[in-house]
Amino acid sequence: MDINRYSPSYGIEQNHLTKLADYSTEEIFEILYATKAMKAKFMAHESTGILQGTTVAMLFGDTSMRTRSAFEIGVRQLGGVCVNLPYSQDDMQAGENVKDIVNVVSRYGVGALVTRSIGQSDLEEFCAVSPISIINSGNDDYSPLQTLCDLYTIWEKKGKLEGLKIAYVGKGENNANSLIMGAIKCGMEVAVATPKQFALKKEHLTRAEQYGKITITQNPVEAVKDADIIYTDNYSYHTPLTAKDKEILLPYQVNNSLLSVAKHTAIFMHPLPASRGVEVTADVIDGRLSAVLEQGENKLHLLKAVLALLIK
Repeated sequence: MDINRYSPSYGIEQNHLTKLADYSTEEIFEILYATKAMKAKFMAHESTGILQGTTVAMLFGDTSMRTRSAFEIGVRQLGGVCVNLPYSQDDMQAGENVKDIVNVVSRYGVGALVTRSIGQSDLEEFCAVSPISIINSGNDDYSPLQTLCDLYTIWEKKGKLEGLKIAYVGKGENNANSLIMGAIKCGMEVAVATPKQFALKKEHLTRAEQYGKITITQNPVEAVKDADIIYTDNYSYHTPLTAKDKEILLPYQVNNSLLSVAKHTAIFMHPLPASRGVEVTADVIDGRLSAVLEQGENKLHLLKAVLALLIK
């Protein structure tokens, strides 16, 4: 389906966003069009008080500078209030119950609960009992908001989604899981190059392959050949690499040599934070083909769009 031929209604039936497998192509397009509208209002300095009188709560199990900042700033720009809730595994092990958390928080006038680093099975339990929207900003399995931000950035930079080739290179983790699902649902050709030690989990790959063919290889050159977008992620975010891991992943580093086999109009993407000299060289991530800063910028507008669509 061509996003440029789609006519948005600026509304979706979904109440929660924990993984893109739950979303249709049309619902993804609705979010991307709403992001475009939010960015246009921001650039025109138009106020948008759509969350006036609404509180958004964040329940984060780890740090996240960009996502946390984007939510706090975005909610304020929409006229709402953003609050941080204390959370730790110690609380859960001491007897906290997800049903009690969401039901009590909803009585405080909270319109949405944004989570981070909370297991997918726990999130599904949250959604089953929650009267308010549950939004997953990232856990070990999925990172749907980052992928939606990336899809919007690609659309903005390339003018389309359908028919483009995106190559993911590196470790097959949460961003990769969400990226292949979102890209394949938007009609993109997807290629993934990972070492066998860091391959995508079969369950995530099988689910995405229901919507289209995905090329899986251990050869990064094969994946990147004629690609429109080259994507990688931090190898050691919250998990330090061993010397052996670094040796295994070295051939997957995105550098000018690897970039040369992609289309000459290709762009480079990375969700940040980045380790220059590890998964990507400085001259690539800071070079003219990099869309990294646009990704970071667009996260603000994407998060505002998601909140506007999900909070009923």
